Amino acid sequence: MGDFFNKTVTSVLDLVLPRICIVCGEPLMSFERHICTRCLADMPLTFNWALSHNPMADRFNDVIQKGICQGSLSTDIHVPYSFASSLFFFNSEACYRKIPYSIKYHGDVQSGHFFGFMLGNRIAGSGLLQDIDMIIPVPLYWSRKWKRGYNQAEVIARGIAEAMNICVRTDILYRKHHTKTQTRLSVQEKSRNVQNAFGLRKKLPPQTRHILLVDDVFTTGATLYACYHAIRKSGCGVRISIATLAMVSN
Repeated sequence: MGDFFNKTVTSVLDLVLPRICIVCGEPLMSFERHICTRCLADMPLTFNWALSHNPMADRFNDVIQKGICQGSLSTDIHVPYSFASSLFFFNSEACYRKIPYSIKYHGDVQSGHFFGFMLGNRIAGSGLLQDIDMIIPVPLYWSRKWKRGYNQAEVIARGIAEAMNICVRTDILYRKHHTKTQTRLSVQEKSRNVQNAFGLRKKLPPQTRHILLVDDVFTTGATLYACYHAIRKSGCGVRISIATLAMVSN
């Protein structure tokens, strides 16, 4: 009775204020949420949640290795390989770019949670990330979060967390100062822009084994590495892996 009522209400509301696909803009059927069946079927999935070594993980671990070689990371502690996962490939000319844009710039929090849950389901089915203790979203500076009203990385992280039944911790990592948007910066500028931008409010619980850092889009990995670096500077030797909704393909 409840499902029938909900479907009826949805159908009536769709007549008054049609819901549209976030990708193609076509009206959604009553059983569809945020994305139509056709666009969902054509979504350029990465499938890297099933691979311990994938292009995203290799790129991020290369950034970590450069940090070690440059002396910004201590070699006194063991640095476990970082796993990496994203839901789909990001292309600035493809319609699927509308997903992270809508979440980040248009207040589409529901879509953020929906697609985060979708990614979380896939990660949960992988044996690589079964031992995650906590999920930490990349934090926004307080003034930017206040202006936007939410942190898109946290929205995605909570969707992932619900699918995996893992807690989200926003009380450990913080952004120390305001940084420029990374969108139009070069690779070197992105790295400099977020260098030492993050810090720890409190130490990790002593039983922590595996942390999952979450952001919206993986481009160069500079922001995620800056978060990674802040945790590592505390002398933490746990595994730190990453997840994003989308991944820019080279």
